[in-house]
Amino acid sequence: MGADLDDTVRVPPRPAPTAALPDTEDTVITPRPSHPHDVSAEDRAPADPVDPAPPPRGTYSLRVGLQSDPIALDAPVLVGRNPTPPRVVRGDVPRLVRVASPGREVSATHLEVRQLGASVIVTDLRSTNGSLVMVPGRAPVALRQGESMVVSPGTLVDIGDDTILQILPMHSSGRQP
Repeated sequence: MGADLDDTVRVPPRPAPTAALPDTEDTVITPRPSHPHDVSAEDRAPADPVDPAPPPRGTYSLRVGLQSDPIALDAPVLVGRNPTPPRVVRGDVPRLVRVASPGREVSATHLEVRQLGASVIVTDLRSTNGSLVMVPGRAPVALRQGESMVVSPGTLVDIGDDTILQILPMHSSGRQP
């Protein structure tokens, strides 16, 4: 036969990847208006394609025991023997609700209850003795330290020393739809 042909293909090594610099040739920087009303309709960002959940049309509330007045969940509620707000508050300033605890079963700041949109969330604030959540139609759940749970109206939360919180139905906030 004729000459031996080598079928090996040599590929030059690839250069090491380098961090790409952003292309700034077509970047347009526009100053922000000093007031939101100064923005024209053409300059406004397009609406988010995903519709957010509609705002709730009312506020849930909470009752400590069966005879107390309802406490609106228009701000987070911290319940305990001697509740204190967090050092750094994000959002609404929490409402502090002090409960009696002769046996000291209730921690100083035991539980947080807050309305988030149309949901109510209870969070055990790393209490010593925990919180027992009884949602209607479901088995009771013992919240672990720091654990949160979405609950419905009619839920009872036992935080110890015969202190039971009741989540009440939403009531109208008086706003027009």
